[in-house]
Amino acid sequence: MKHFYHRLHNVFHNPKSTAYKIMMPLIWIMIVISILLFLVDINIDESHPFKSIIEWFDVVILVFFAFEYIARIISYEAPRFALFNHSTSSLLRHNVNERLKYAFGPLNLIDLLTILGGSPELRGLRALRLLRLLRLLKGSTIFQYSNPIHEIFDSIHKNRLLYLLSFSLVAFSTVVGGLSIFLVEKKITNIADGLWWAIVTLTTVGYGDISPESFLGRFVAATLMIVGMFTLALFAGVVSQTLLQSVLSIREEQFRMSTHMNHIVICNYEPSARILLNTLLQEHNLEETKAVIFANMERPNDIPSEFEWQMGDPTKESTLSKVRISYAKACIVVGSRSVLPQLADASTILTAFTIRSFVKKHPEYQKRKKPLYIAAEILDSENIEHARTAGADEVIESTRVGFSLLSHAISQHGSAAVLSSIATLQEQNLFIGSFPKELDSPTDFFTLSSHLQKRYSILLIGIKSQTKHQINPPSDTAITEEHELIYLAEKSELLNFPPKD
Repeated sequence: MKHFYHRLHNVFHNPKSTAYKIMMPLIWIMIVISILLFLVDINIDESHPFKSIIEWFDVVILVFFAFEYIARIISYEAPRFALFNHSTSSLLRHNVNERLKYAFGPLNLIDLLTILGGSPELRGLRALRLLRLLRLLKGSTIFQYSNPIHEIFDSIHKNRLLYLLSFSLVAFSTVVGGLSIFLVEKKITNIADGLWWAIVTLTTVGYGDISPESFLGRFVAATLMIVGMFTLALFAGVVSQTLLQSVLSIREEQFRMSTHMNHIVICNYEPSARILLNTLLQEHNLEETKAVIFANMERPNDIPSEFEWQMGDPTKESTLSKVRISYAKACIVVGSRSVLPQLADASTILTAFTIRSFVKKHPEYQKRKKPLYIAAEILDSENIEHARTAGADEVIESTRVGFSLLSHAISQHGSAAVLSSIATLQEQNLFIGSFPKELDSPTDFFTLSSHLQKRYSILLIGIKSQTKHQINPPSDTAITEEHELIYLAEKSELLNFPPKD
């Protein structure tokens, strides 16, 4: 008997068992069939030849669900039985109590009402079987990061005392108001009508089918209306505080479930980095290349609408799928200005390392033509190599660069303005491109720079290889297709002179 009970428990409550993996799809199929039969049944006449067949199949499915419901309740094992020893009487009492709690849980209660809807007297409950779809969504893997259906039920469970208080106040007001109107209004001949009037009045629906005529009746109605305002305000407050975050969690799933690819991810954003967003808007077409900000804070009001926002900690692998980091083109890791430089760099290095570790585990990432490009901001020059070791492809020492421009401007007046115009998207900008296809490789630096100046009106200032770069190399330096070219040009020149694939 004990062995049979254990096997029954595995069928309905152990997701890792083979029996559970067989039973659950069968239950899902039966739920879908029962809903389809219900929809067909309500759309055909009583005289239709298939009416009796559909009703017979409907009864068979309801009997199946009745046995499944009973077996699920019987095989339920409450957590307290694995922790405490119980006497025979205590064991029996707790078995009954725990199973009743489980049987009347939200989803199980829907199953019970659906089964009861099979009786002719309760046929109106058949529509509740549509709610069984929640059972499919609750266990679905569609929402891999955050299942909003599960979180709603979990939120209700965690705040059950608040909900019990709210429903108790509504029930108490309804009962007192219904009994009072029954006692003072002679035309209300039964308590059921009084309770109906009370709930209609309390919820401010006001059908008008029953209305008080006596002075005392109107006094009761006015009192109930005022009480209803406070009761509903309390109830709405409980719902908004406990369920709002659960419902909004689907927003976190929206980007992860999208088909966005080749986008830009900005990690560790802070309000002090607002100017970064302006430069991205200037240099990139964010209608074609999506940009998503990933930060552990709520979205500020001044973020341009072109940027998506995802809340999370980029130093945790479990959250990186929210921004589809494995499908991103590039990632910018911003250094924090709200902490000491060493702490800011530590967070930047950890973020780069976590991203590299995450994408290497992603099956689709191995199929990419190009790896994810990570540009990281470092505030302390001692941490540059640490950032590169952690996985950053390019490290920008923003503090040192800024101070170097200030220092250089003292001896070379105007140099800071020139370098700033090159670094930002103005008339001339700095680009890195590939070797022109119309020239033979190799060629010397002088010949190549002359060719680019005449044909493209761009100024070649250096070359870049995988290991190093050279600015203004000797004229006879041999340049091959393996080199990338560093040059100044207008942005439009990129259309005729594309970078490497």
